Amino acid sequence: MGSKYRFIPELSAEELAAKQLEGLKWTVGHTAANSPFYAARYKDKGITPGDINSLEDLTKLPFTTADDLKDGYPLPLLSVPEERVVRIHGSSGTTGKRKILSYTQKDIDTWKNMFARCYELAGLNTLDRVQVCVGYGLWTAGAGFQLGSEHFGAMTLPVGPGMLEIQLQILVDLEATCLCSTASMALLLGEEAQKAGLTDKLKLKRCIFGGEAHTPKMRKQFEESLGLESSHDISGMTELYGPGAGIECLAHEGIHYWADEYIAEIIDPVTLQPVPDGEIGELVVTSLNKEASPLIRYRTRDLTRIIPGQCSCGCSMPRHDIISGRSDDMFIFRGVNIYPGQIASVLESFPKASSEYQIYLERREGLDHMTVRVERKPGVSEANDSNLAKAICEEIRKYILVRSNVEILKPGLLPRSFAKTKRVFDERG
Repeated sequence: MGSKYRFIPELSAEELAAKQLEGLKWTVGHTAANSPFYAARYKDKGITPGDINSLEDLTKLPFTTADDLKDGYPLPLLSVPEERVVRIHGSSGTTGKRKILSYTQKDIDTWKNMFARCYELAGLNTLDRVQVCVGYGLWTAGAGFQLGSEHFGAMTLPVGPGMLEIQLQILVDLEATCLCSTASMALLLGEEAQKAGLTDKLKLKRCIFGGEAHTPKMRKQFEESLGLESSHDISGMTELYGPGAGIECLAHEGIHYWADEYIAEIIDPVTLQPVPDGEIGELVVTSLNKEASPLIRYRTRDLTRIIPGQCSCGCSMPRHDIISGRSDDMFIFRGVNIYPGQIASVLESFPKASSEYQIYLERREGLDHMTVRVERKPGVSEANDSNLAKAICEEIRKYILVRSNVEILKPGLLPRSFAKTKRVFDERG
């Protein structure tokens, strides 16, 4: 019997483990011989490539962080001669310096194949028309979505971000069947399509989205406004090629990740120790055949958990949960550690509140104050605002154990984003 997939290998747990060990040994040997950065790290730890004989030996290796990429600017982690580098991509850094990653042609080929798997698992075929409305250039998203779509064999409509009138025109006139965007962009396009009375003219069936944490409410909102059959959260980051590292299948039981291309660990972000499968922690990734900028135990800061067992869709690739937030998104308010996703979870239980919210933090007379601004759902009367605000306040106090002020706003008042929506505004200095 042949595989039911064109791009996804069907591997047993034993075959996958053997492939991971082979890739891990190669990566450690490759970086020890070709990367001054990693070679120095191994020397400090007293590690040689010969010390890696099992997957359990992975924990002997030191972590790599975003600071390491910043310190190695402009071409950090480079592990091949420069003449083999065919492309770079970058993402924003915390101090103005970007995280720049290098790619060989083999790296590009690996990435496009990983991305083609994503389209396949989301149920697309070569007659689909894929509208790409994420950023091109230094950012990996646009190049990745296009590269994967072309390799998969679908018609690609490379529009890029923003340009709402053009987006809607292409969606209608070229009858796009799959939208590739951030969740924020999908929400914005859905709202604009409804305003323009174009919803019934759309031929969209699916949306593949990523790049930011989202809530079920936000997802349901853009699925309904765009008339989708399904939407699929895609994972990835610039450091690990780009988007396309994994995706939700049609069963929506977690994100299948390409474990033959990288190892995923989940650690406690404070103790740095592994957590059991099923527990939420920080995702750490190790690439298995990345040539130009390999990753050894790279701390992504993304929060998720490994989902044990088999998916009902039949794909043998393992799964992790959707990204619930970032360990570095946490803010401290009156001594309590809070993630924006916790506020979003509270809002989920209020059908009269929309998915759009912002958190404002300020300090007055030496005391921290938090205001949560939330849009009411379209069609909900503002006469309910005070009761809704009070109920949300009480739920935040009960769930997160802090007092906050809640303001209810009319629909569409909060700014919309073509990329990732900024949720937290900290004015405490």
